Amino acid sequence: MNFGGFSDISDGSDFGAAGQETGPELIGRDRELARITPLIGAADGTGPRVLVLTGEPGAGKSALVDRAVAQAVERGRRVLRVRGCEGEQDLGFAGVHQLLRPVLAGVDRLPAHQRDALRHALGMDRTGGSSAPDALTIRSAVLTLLLDAAADRPLLLAVDDAQWLDVGSLDVLAFAARRLDAEAVALLLAARDGAVPVRFDRDFPHLPVGPLDRAAAGRLLDAQPRPPQGRIRAQILTQAAGNPLALIELTRAVTRGPGGDLAPYGAFTRDPGSGDLAAHGAFTRDPGSGDLATHGSLPLTARLVDLFAADLPTLPSATRRALLLVAAAGTARLSDVPDVGGPQVWEPAERTGLVHVDGGEVRLRHPLVRSAVQQAATFVERREAHLTLAAALAHEPDRRAWHLASAALGPDEEIADALAESARRFQHRGGHAAAATALERAAELTPAPIARARRLLAAAESAMYAGHPQWVGEIAGRVTTLTDDPHLLAEASLRAGWSLAVTLRHDDSLAFLLPVAASMATPAPALALSALGTAATPAYNSGDPRHRHEIQRIAGLLAPDPDGPERVWTHAATQPFSDRPRTLKKLAHAVDTLPSDTDRTLPALVTLGGAAWILDETDEAVRLLGRAMDHLRRAATAGANCTVAQALALAHFESGAWGAARAAAEEAFWLATEAGADNVAVGSPLLQATLRAARGDHAGARAQVADAVRGRDLRASRSLYVRHRHALALAALAEGDHETAYRELRRAFTDEQRPAPVHYHASLYHLADLAAAAVRAGRTDDARAVLAGARRTLAQPPSPRLAAIVHRAAALLSEPEDAEAHFRAATEDPAASRWPFEHALARLDFAEWLRRRRRATEARPHLTAALETFVRLDARPWVERATAELRAAGVAVTSVAPSDALAGLTPQELEIAQLAAEGLTNRDIGARLYLSPRTIGFHLHKIFPKLGITGRAQLRDVLGRLPNTD
Repeated sequence: MNFGGFSDISDGSDFGAAGQETGPELIGRDRELARITPLIGAADGTGPRVLVLTGEPGAGKSALVDRAVAQAVERGRRVLRVRGCEGEQDLGFAGVHQLLRPVLAGVDRLPAHQRDALRHALGMDRTGGSSAPDALTIRSAVLTLLLDAAADRPLLLAVDDAQWLDVGSLDVLAFAARRLDAEAVALLLAARDGAVPVRFDRDFPHLPVGPLDRAAAGRLLDAQPRPPQGRIRAQILTQAAGNPLALIELTRAVTRGPGGDLAPYGAFTRDPGSGDLAAHGAFTRDPGSGDLATHGSLPLTARLVDLFAADLPTLPSATRRALLLVAAAGTARLSDVPDVGGPQVWEPAERTGLVHVDGGEVRLRHPLVRSAVQQAATFVERREAHLTLAAALAHEPDRRAWHLASAALGPDEEIADALAESARRFQHRGGHAAAATALERAAELTPAPIARARRLLAAAESAMYAGHPQWVGEIAGRVTTLTDDPHLLAEASLRAGWSLAVTLRHDDSLAFLLPVAASMATPAPALALSALGTAATPAYNSGDPRHRHEIQRIAGLLAPDPDGPERVWTHAATQPFSDRPRTLKKLAHAVDTLPSDTDRTLPALVTLGGAAWILDETDEAVRLLGRAMDHLRRAATAGANCTVAQALALAHFESGAWGAARAAAEEAFWLATEAGADNVAVGSPLLQATLRAARGDHAGARAQVADAVRGRDLRASRSLYVRHRHALALAALAEGDHETAYRELRRAFTDEQRPAPVHYHASLYHLADLAAAAVRAGRTDDARAVLAGARRTLAQPPSPRLAAIVHRAAALLSEPEDAEAHFRAATEDPAASRWPFEHALARLDFAEWLRRRRRATEARPHLTAALETFVRLDARPWVERATAELRAAGVAVTSVAPSDALAGLTPQELEIAQLAAEGLTNRDIGARLYLSPRTIGFHLHKIFPKLGITGRAQLRDVLGRLPNTD
């Protein structure tokens, strides 16, 4: 659409290729253009690379996209465009195929694994394959192809009507969008208000394209061939409410009526049959909407339906039929639409301005024209159109199945079977979202309620693999109306509980899961154990003792059997300090007996990795969760990725791999926002803020914390509540504000005469930091009460990590004659060094204690070791503190400038630099990072000046002088 608008709109004159930058004026859009112009310049400069245009239908988003394309072409940019299509939104990667068509010749120049995956995903590989390509390889292949296309000149990606893109293409675009920093690529994406794809709805800059103000609306009316005047003008301004398209179309309607009066509405209203199943076919669905449930196309008011269909009665029947076929097909290519006739059929529609036909494509004046044409047609006409298309698409079984589904008069097992077969093909290609949509529609068409319920459960499973928990919950909720079968109802409750387990609705999740576990303990123990293992996650996050006790009670109902991964996880999550040696033996046995097949290995790796993290087997947690992430990337399971990525980030942070922790936390956050997993969407930024604080950016840490928890009530999520307080406390410690640090850490424990941990597990790991802040804030008596209460909750023996934390806290709060023994216990256990930051803090505290007692010689080795750790971690506030202590102990210390050069590198640039320093070639690095050799070379040429070098031969020396961030 080119409304909202160009000041010299004429019928059909603004369709097709965009005009030049010096073309017609966009009235009332100076603010929007002021944001779009820098985006185009950012492709070879600095600034944000992504901008999302949002607005109601007819607001002028497409006109702004067209203007951006014209500006980009004028400035010598390359442009790739894609427009979402209702008819293709259930076809996996259809949008990607449209976007990449001009550069598909470059696919064969990709690394072999990327080339094969992309060819398979786009249906270019006619030979087929034994397994579906993994999502990460597909997305990386597209990114590499785009960066290769941008190597010669900057690239603009222009995406219009994103709400109608297929889910797979949206996943690819979101993946690329998050990796455009410092690349010669910019992305402008336009989508309707209320239907912005969930991947773009809050995590990229948005530019709302609102209604024109009354003055601009008046100027737009004046620019029309026959500007309306008087009462009619006021009516148009009022009814259009600033919508540019409505302003233009209402003016056209007025000029057609006798005497300038508005023609009466109601001649073409929605067909009464639209409530039938046929009205809810594939080509009116919106899998990209916020909750990924089954929705119709965005509704048009009767006024707008009449407006867009007003010309139809004057058109010949053949033209109306051709328009309906194009609208139902959902594609602009005439070759895809059968039996539409020759040019003479389209001439009447072109004269009215409804369409523009050129180059074998028919372009509707506005996407809403498609909806208006369909809604103005009778049900019989719509059904006939879908049947005609289905008959012509025998060679495309997926599209044929969807058209048959759209034409179905009611339940039809044959069509349902065809959709189920289509779903299997989508699954084989890695298109789990398309498979879920197909299975969901197949269920609607399945006559038998039991069979319908089973197909809905299969759809929920595919939606789960696609990583969309909200969709899973909506599908699972419909199963309960179809069957009384207790096993099917239990499976539905398990899926519903899973869908909520990654959110902050812990109680709601457990309300589904715990009854399943209890009721299925005897008739279906495997199902019960699965429900119990799933329930352990929200129970841990909640921290409410009632939930833990109920899980323990139900676990006692299950028949004893060998302790597998789910039992180990459930016990560790609910009783982390109970008989730790025995639990560790069970963990080791479960790891040693991991199943060999991938379907069973993946959940086992996740649950055992989580158990290892809770039990302070941090190195094992990193190993297991890292393997799980590898499996998940190959399986394209974005929804589960975010929870595993967050757990891996926490384990990396605790083990001292802070660079890896930051990368994993960032990945977890983006995946969580796409999946609607708000527990991770809050937790990952909290970890990132904690890292910021530990490295001295206290202001940035507080800002990130505030953004993460804005609008969230964490009182029912005690684990996040404690992590929230710890992040703020660390920011205060980095700034030297010990009073604030103590106040924040104190909130991790109850405010009672005998304080207890707010969270039975998470709170205890902050005892030492609380004690350190208490000493400097003069709050030692209160801190001693907290420590005494915490000790009562700990079973013996604790983990080496927790033992060191408790000893450090006791040393700081003890009388001088007792402190040294605790300090030595906290610092001399070799096992405690597996948590380097905590161990270095303990050595720094001990060294300060020794120096203040004139034992500087004994303090120096502790200070030297602590400083080395702080420099390696780039923990700047503690580098300064350790350096000052060493100087006070009589050691000459040169100024430490840990990472000024590294700070200028992005995480990806740092990884490329480190691999190049190890001697890997550009091709080797590209294969490891899923990038092309050309892209690696491009990054290295940006890295060299940042590090002050001229070639890769100098990388080893330069990186050797810099602290290792991991």
